[in-house]
Amino acid sequence: MQTVYWLILFVILLIIEILTMGLTTIWFAGGALVAFVSGVIGFGLPVQVVAFLIVSVILLVLTRPLAVKYFNKERQKTNAESLIGEQALVTEDIDTLQAAGHVEIRGQEWSAKTDEPDGKIAKDTIVVVEGIQGVKLIVRERRKEEE
Repeated sequence: MQTVYWLILFVILLIIEILTMGLTTIWFAGGALVAFVSGVIGFGLPVQVVAFLIVSVILLVLTRPLAVKYFNKERQKTNAESLIGEQALVTEDIDTLQAAGHVEIRGQEWSAKTDEPDGKIAKDTIVVVEGIQGVKLIVRERRKEEE
């Protein structure tokens, strides 16, 4: 009778994974399936629990990084994250020390600063967005080879 609980747990974990697609519960579903099979074979509850834990951890540690890498390959960056690597035009002199400066990118104006604490970039310079910190873009001057 205990083996039925493993099967129920397996189905519940699969349903959660299908609904969330977060690659979190699928590994434990695999562990529950192995525990179910070990119960059908005739092993006792302690062996089933150990099998569940070991298989779940092994699947999580060994296969999750690969699955995340291949399943998230087509993931589209959204919102501000998609600006990283893009070029922008400095519309107001950037002075990181004075916390001043703006850039225009995709028709929107953003506050901007450099990575250097005393970084300055003149107006009308083309810059490349390297990151985002809060509501400010982290930029650097575009290099000649990037033109």
